[in-house]
Order: sequence, then structure tokens, then C-alpha cells
Amino acid sequence: MHDITLDHAPLTLALAMFAGVLAQAAARHVHVPGIVLLLVAGVGLGPDGADLIRPHVMGEGLSAIVAFAVAIILFEGGLNLRIEVLRSHAKPIRRLVTVGALVTGALASVVARVLMPWDWRLSILFGTLVIVTGPTVVTPLVRRLRLAPNLTTILIAEGIFIDAVGATIAVVALEIALAGSRDAAAAGAMSIFLRFGAGAAVGAAGGLLLIALLRVRKLVPHGLENVLVLAAAVTTFQVSDALVAESGITAAIVAGLIVGNVGFAKLGIVADFNEQLTDLLVATLFVLLAADVRLDDIAALGWRGAAVVAALMLLVRPATVFASGVGTDLTRNEKLYLSWVAPRGIVAAAVASLFAIELARDGVAGGVEMRALVFVVIAVTVTVQGLTAAPVAQLLRVRLPQRSGFLILGANALGRFLGAALADAGQRVIFVDRSEGSCRAARDAGFTAVSGNGLSTDVLTEAGIDGVRCAVGLSPNEHVNLLFARLIADELRGPELAIGLERYVDEVTPSMIQHHEVGILFAGENDLLLWLDRARRRTLIRERWRLAAGHDAAALAELPGDDILPMALIHDGTVALVNRRTQPRGGDELIVAIVAERRDEATAWLAARGWNPV
Repeated sequence: MHDITLDHAPLTLALAMFAGVLAQAAARHVHVPGIVLLLVAGVGLGPDGADLIRPHVMGEGLSAIVAFAVAIILFEGGLNLRIEVLRSHAKPIRRLVTVGALVTGALASVVARVLMPWDWRLSILFGTLVIVTGPTVVTPLVRRLRLAPNLTTILIAEGIFIDAVGATIAVVALEIALAGSRDAAAAGAMSIFLRFGAGAAVGAAGGLLLIALLRVRKLVPHGLENVLVLAAAVTTFQVSDALVAESGITAAIVAGLIVGNVGFAKLGIVADFNEQLTDLLVATLFVLLAADVRLDDIAALGWRGAAVVAALMLLVRPATVFASGVGTDLTRNEKLYLSWVAPRGIVAAAVASLFAIELARDGVAGGVEMRALVFVVIAVTVTVQGLTAAPVAQLLRVRLPQRSGFLILGANALGRFLGAALADAGQRVIFVDRSEGSCRAARDAGFTAVSGNGLSTDVLTEAGIDGVRCAVGLSPNEHVNLLFARLIADELRGPELAIGLERYVDEVTPSMIQHHEVGILFAGENDLLLWLDRARRRTLIRERWRLAAGHDAAALAELPGDDILPMALIHDGTVALVNRRTQPRGGDELIVAIVAERRDEATAWLAARGWNPV
């Protein structure tokens, strides 16, 4: 029997993985950015804390794990970007990742040269390291803030694209710094464009090949789609890197962008898998990399380190945003907000660790201190900006106005019929559905529709869940509707919730949804499959009825559910979906669906209970 030793690479990886997931879970419960607790976990469990996680035993394996993780993380980032949305905000995004990258790199280098005891070589290397922002930090942050849609898109897109730009520039700068000749500098500068071009070409080829494989009927057996995409993402990254060094980041983003926008039947399932895998990888990497940074190295930075971080946040980032914002349609307050929110993330940490290793290998002093300063930048920007992003958004008035409208999961015929009723009452309606055909039908009817998995927070954020007053689960699968409601209640919070329940299916019962305060559509359980079929065959008519004075809630008692489907109630100008708790009052208007061939019986029933046609 062997003695237990912590100097064991697989054990270190397992402990980092487990600690990272626990830290992520705790962060969601206490509503703080996940990376804050990941950094705490890494330091607390690392050599300067409990000494349970010992990254040094990973050796060269750590670099391989970092490369694998970065490939998946950035592929997932590209997967969730929508080209049509990017196109509408192309100018500020393009300028932030070009002009902004140059301004950030130059000014950060000057700040480091002035404040740190470094030569220009180390200062410039540091400047290139802090060009990047962190999409793994920014994306969950903006999800819960309800920012103006243009700011949400710009921040997320900048975080993803700037990773490719910043990491490539940083690696080229390192090569030049280690070569130390003018010829190397000129060749390195030219190689930036080669790396971007090669990465884009390999990424496009990998993405299109993957789409072709996934679209061939029955070629990929059921259940293997996720692992195929995972393998393709990593292979694309590594093939690109093998052809042209450090072009893999661009390749991963481009491949994800193509797969996410060209699409295939099970894109939603794959996106979910990649999102969960990204959470796992980010958690594991941050714990490992944070544990590898020694507190003595951070303490040795002293006031100079604090001054550098303050200058980056208060001088460099605002200068970057305002220089990049020239000629765009960004308002002053939007520029001020973008100036405040620029947390660094996993790519900065990973490249900083790479720099420390490479500089030490070449006998160049300062790499350890530079890595420590980058981790201070990450910790401070994530913590301070993560905790203040909401009040600053409120102060600058860049949050969405009061919630309005409805988001409906299920662009099927019944969902579109309900959406039309709400739209006729002056309400904004957005659909989310995995079926591109159903989404196309909704768009043809004049609605906004997002094709994707309604159980993905990224898809819901893209659809505008942050701004709607009510979210409705009306897919044919009531279990999916329940998961949809729970996801919004637990993670997104804010909108009212309602789902349809099938009368003849016991999969979901009213008691299962009481905890989340979810309303049951159409005044209770109904034969929704029957109503869906009627909507599909266009045998329904929509009418509006007003309740006479002196009548009350009894007006909806014992509703003939096979003839009349109550959809929405208008009370004092406010439109609300009818649920089993709805209590009409005199003067209220009811929007109903009626079976055309049974209209006489339905209208007689309504008239007998005080309802008059409008």
C-alpha cells in the first residue's frame, strides 16, 4: 500500500476541477463573478494556502491542458455570436479590436515603464498581455444586468475577438523580445497578419467541414454530435497552430462562428454541451493558474502594482474606448460605461503563465513578477467591475427600461396564434424555438424569432429575455417548458412566468411549479395537442369580449375548455396572460380562441355570463 502524496499530476487536476466547480456554484448562490471565488480557491488551496493543489507537478502537461481549454472556450464563444447582430454594431466592435488593441497596448506599456522597475522589453510585453478582456467574465456579467442591447453585443463580441487579436500580438511581442533584433521585429510584425489569415482560413475550413458532416443524414450516430464537435474544435485549433504558430485562437473563434451561424438540426444541444464544458474548463484552469502564483510575488509588487492597475482602469481603458468610439453612434454614457467594464479573464492568465515559463527558460528576469501583476489586474478588474457594473449602469442610464412584452418558447402554430393575439393588443412578442422552420414562419408573420435552444441562457439573452415582462413556455414538451421556467426563475430572474400544461399528460403537475410562482396558461390544464392541431389546421378564430359591470370572477368558472381557450385579459390597459388565478372584473376585456365550427355555442356561453363582443 502506497503512501498518499499530493505531488501527483492527475490528483492535482482532479482537485482543481472539483474545487473550481464548487467555487462556481458558490458564486452563483452569492451573486458574485465566478472568477472572484475561483481565484480565492486557487490561492487558498495552492502552495501558499492549504497546499492541496500543486500546479508545478503538472510540468509541461499544464501547457497542453491550457491549449485544449482555450480552444473549447473560444470555440464556444464564437458559437454563440450571431453575424446579423454583429453586423448591426460592426463599427464600434471593429474599432475596439483594432484601434482599441493598439491604444491599450501602447498606453499600458508606457504605464508599466513609468511605474514598474522594468525595461521597455518587459513593459511592452506586459502591455500586450492586458490588451485582452475576458468573455468568460463579461458574458455572465451582462446577462444579469439588462443592459441596452448594443452594449451587451459590443462587450461580448469585443471580449471574444480581442482575445484572438491580443493573444496573437502578445506572442509575437514575446518572439521579438527573445530574438532581440530589428530583422526579427520586422518579421514578427508581418507575421501577425499571416497568423490571422491562416487562423481564419483553417477555422473556416474546419467549421464548414464539421457542418457538412453533421448535415449528412445518419452519418453521425445519435449522441455523438457533442463529442464530434468537441474533437473538431480541438483539432482545428491544433492543426492551425501546427501550420502557423499561435494562429489556433483565431481558428477556434472562426470555426465556432461558422458552426453557430450556418447551423444544423441539433445545434442547441451541442451549444448546451459546449457551454457546460466551458464552465468546467474555466473553473479548472483558473484554480490551477491562481494556485501557481505565489503571494510573495504579489506582495513584492507593492504600491507600484496597485498604481498600474488603477491607471489601466481609470486612464488606459477610457482612452481606448473614446479613441475607438470616434465616428460611431455610441452615446457619451455608453462610452463611459464601456470605459468602466473591461475585466480580464482566462486568456490573459494563460498567456501570462506562458510568458513566465518562456522568459525563465531564456534566462530573462521579470517574468514571474509580470505574471503576478497580470493576476492582480485580473483579480481587481473582475472584483471591482463585477460588483459595481450594475450601479454604474443605473447611474449612467444604460440599462433597459421597464420590462415589456412577451417571450414565447415555442414558435409552433399555437404559439404563433397566441403571439398574434398579444401583438394585436399592442404587445411586443419574441419567439425562441429550435426549429428554424417554425422561426421562419414566425418571422414571416412579422415577429422576432431566435433559432436556438430555449434552455440556453446565451440564446435567451440574445433573444432579449432581460427586457421582457413575461416568459411563456409553450413548446409541445411540457417537461421542457418546466425546465425553461426553472432556468429563468433560478438564474435569470425578473420576468413573470407561465407555461402550458397538458390535461392528459401527468409528466408535470401544478404542484411541481408552485415553488417558482409559475402561472398555468389558459386558466388551467387543457388538451394542448388538440388546440395545437386546430391552430395548425387554421380552424380557430380570435375574438375579444368585454365583461359587463356587476359581473366578476365567476365569468370564467366552468369554462368549456374544448370550445373556448382564454388567452389574455386586458385590465385598465394592461395586458396579462390568463392563468388559473385570473379574476376578471367589470370592464375587463378577454381575448379568446374559439373553434370556428362551434362558434355559436361558445358565444352563447360567454354572453350568458356577462360577456359582450367588442
